Amino acid sequence: MTKSVEYIIVGDGYAAMFLAHQFIKNNKSFLLFTEGKKSASMVSAGMINPAVLKRFTTFWLAQEQIDSLKNTMTEIEQYTGQNYLIEKPILRVFHDEKEKELWLKKSDDENLKPFLSKDFVRLNSVKNPFDCGMVNQSARLDVRGFFTNMMNFLESQNYLIKEKFDYQLLNTNDSTYKDISFKKIIFAEGMAVKENPFFAEIPVHQNKGHHLEVQLSVPLEDDFTIKKKHFIFPLNNGNYYYGGTYDREQIHHKIDDTEIEKLTNALAEFYPHDFEVKEVKFGFRPTVKDRRPILGNHPEFGNLYVFNGLGARGILNGNYFSINLYHHLENDEEIHPEVDLKRFQ
Repeated sequence: MTKSVEYIIVGDGYAAMFLAHQFIKNNKSFLLFTEGKKSASMVSAGMINPAVLKRFTTFWLAQEQIDSLKNTMTEIEQYTGQNYLIEKPILRVFHDEKEKELWLKKSDDENLKPFLSKDFVRLNSVKNPFDCGMVNQSARLDVRGFFTNMMNFLESQNYLIKEKFDYQLLNTNDSTYKDISFKKIIFAEGMAVKENPFFAEIPVHQNKGHHLEVQLSVPLEDDFTIKKKHFIFPLNNGNYYYGGTYDREQIHHKIDDTEIEKLTNALAEFYPHDFEVKEVKFGFRPTVKDRRPILGNHPEFGNLYVFNGLGARGILNGNYFSINLYHHLENDEEIHPEVDLKRFQ
């Protein structure tokens, strides 16, 4: 017997979860296929950061994306019972006095004024002789809680299919997959898109990131997220996240000891107490050269769509452009030209 749904989502990262939310919110019938492997999203830091903290700049649609995410998290709370935004700001440790002066100068810029606080912070738990700058409107996501509860909800509502999607069983002519009839299918697979015969050629590139779970002998104060070379913040189990790295060259699926050494050395530089590495994790971010996500339908098969290339800002991009994609799918609204797949055709 054929089961009929409006949509199929293939994937289980931020793109898939936020698109699923749009379908839930608007009472659309759908199924989500998950292979059950940990995606890059699931091991991400979960940073919500409107500032680029290397150069003290902001990025495209930063304020709009922050506002949209807060609204979405309130909506998700209505059916999972939890809001996963941890509204503790990011503190950027200054390397020297010049960085501090540059921060002050940039904080007068109209685009940066909402984000770069002029009030500096001095911490006791880490070395910060030149103080720290506070990023207003920054936060982090409870990544583990978000994915665990979203998956549990999807399963409880019979939206979830825990199996690897088999492209060979997809019939594009009559819009069926096995015994499922659908109107449209969205592939939101991250780097697994390279195995997808319909979208393997889209220009996403692997960016490998390692991070550590560490136990600190002296806790950090006030649950802030602290950033020097990398981010550090408390986890629910009493340990801390520290990372992550960015590596476009190493694409093997194993831990790189060189990257771990870089992380432990960087942590020791500004954390003056003993710490112990409890676990090492890594994932592959799907990035795009122009730093814009990729949304759109297949040039030949109009009922097949891709949602990919979220990069390091997966939470903000995933949420914001899931809304754009939803309105395109349902109301034929245009996909923003800067993220449309057509820009590569």
